[in-house]
Amino acid sequence: MRGTLAALSGLIAGLAALCVAELVSAAVRPEASPVTAVGGAVIDRTPAPVKDFAVRNFGNDDKLVLQLGILALLALFAMTVGVASLRYRKVGAAAVLVFGAIGAWAAVERPDGRVPDALPSVVGGLLACGVLYLLVGRLTSRPSPHGDAGTDGTTTEASATSADRQDADGQQDANGQDANGQDPGRRGPGAFDRRGFVIAATAAAAASAGAGLLGRRLNASGAAEAAASRRTVVLPTPASRARAIPAGADLKIRGLSSFVTPNKDFYRVDTALVVPRVDADSWRLRIHGKGVTRPLTLSFQDLLQRELIERDITLTCVSNEVGGPYVGNARWIGVPLAGLLREAGVRPPSKGGPADQLVSRSVDGMTIGTPVDAVMDGRDAMLAVGMNGEPLPFDHGFPVRMVVPGLYGYVSACKWLEDLELTTFADYDAYWVKRTWSRQAPIKTQSRIDTPRPFASPKAGRVPVAGVAWAQHRGVERVEVRVDGGDWNPAQLAAEDSEDTWRQWRWEWPATSGSHTLEVRATDRDGNTQTDKRVGTVPNGATGWHSVVVAVD
Repeated sequence: MRGTLAALSGLIAGLAALCVAELVSAAVRPEASPVTAVGGAVIDRTPAPVKDFAVRNFGNDDKLVLQLGILALLALFAMTVGVASLRYRKVGAAAVLVFGAIGAWAAVERPDGRVPDALPSVVGGLLACGVLYLLVGRLTSRPSPHGDAGTDGTTTEASATSADRQDADGQQDANGQDANGQDPGRRGPGAFDRRGFVIAATAAAAASAGAGLLGRRLNASGAAEAAASRRTVVLPTPASRARAIPAGADLKIRGLSSFVTPNKDFYRVDTALVVPRVDADSWRLRIHGKGVTRPLTLSFQDLLQRELIERDITLTCVSNEVGGPYVGNARWIGVPLAGLLREAGVRPPSKGGPADQLVSRSVDGMTIGTPVDAVMDGRDAMLAVGMNGEPLPFDHGFPVRMVVPGLYGYVSACKWLEDLELTTFADYDAYWVKRTWSRQAPIKTQSRIDTPRPFASPKAGRVPVAGVAWAQHRGVERVEVRVDGGDWNPAQLAAEDSEDTWRQWRWEWPATSGSHTLEVRATDRDGNTQTDKRVGTVPNGATGWHSVVVAVD
């Protein structure tokens, strides 16, 4: 019984730490809360293969799984410390401070860490230490003859004396002893102050929950201000409009990805456990570094007042496995990035400039390194402010993000952007490069079968096989499909929007009964055909042919 309640004491102490830390984080920033800080530190130190496993198996829920895992480990740690505190009360209570120390270290050591970020974890750890010491004290005290513990948590001298008197026949005597010769108010080694424990535990849990709810509400109010700033944004009409999507670009086949990916369905892969909520009114962007002769500081309104462009561009994540879902096509509105850099006096290295890397920094500390030549070679690289006709969603980088056609996101697509620094690849390794990924990563030519789905059971006869292919900044020239390792058959390509967008394709398959394997490959306009060699996503993108197995009735 006492062991169970000691474990419960540890859980209540852990709850107190998290809830009070949540309240304190409202005065610092939401990213400083312990679970977020520790989760971010775990992500920062996760090996690339493990990260890929999480993205592949959990998709957009990978961060939720991580947070639940952290909470489960914290609960186990708290219960263990609680039980240990029955014998070593002071040591156990002090061990709770380890939780606070880990949280504080994780918060400060993050790429965007600041000294004040340690405060929520420190305060939470100290409070948890006191709560655990108090609750375990209720479990180690003995009640007095009247059911109340002495002021020091032990029975009074009078009750101890009474408990030692007993009759020869073992029955309760005039002094109030029971059949075993003990005072009913005095218990054996397992006795404790039940009433005091229940009161203390209930009060601690209720106060903690209240602090946590208040902290959540205060943090939500800051997010509400950012949301209000987004609602007031009116995107100007771009000076350079995107061409109308050609008729026939969307084949409208059931099961085939739509040509334009709705914002709600667009993939999200990043390291942010808490999506940054940035107030557009206070947002600023700084452009500085090597070769910058005229440093710039721009507000959100400064960007909106410039000449904007609108383009359809397909983005792809380097974590996308062959046939994977982390690719999407959207219509972006933004400021041409090359023009901003030229305004700052930047020259690409191909024209004698000293910087060959553009490091973009997010408000959450993410750093992404992009080749300066790629940004300034004439492609539609932009600082995007709009996505599919509306201001960027928070999940996709509001108020400003980078979009660079032809490069995987980890070397180009910085979200929640706040800083652009010109430097060199020799002088600085960005976040993912430090974690074994390549410095430069043009998107590889890929194709995917969307329909029929794996293990589908279509009827024999004419079966439409359809999907998408992409080779951003080169364009898709040809798509071919084969069945059971036979000859390659040319697929019908949908109309092309631009070389920076994916293309849909279809092939009418004269299907026969039985189990069959369908494979697809694409060729880009540079003459590069997908290789059949299967490699993983590390260090610069997966290769191989996508295949599906179906059973035709």
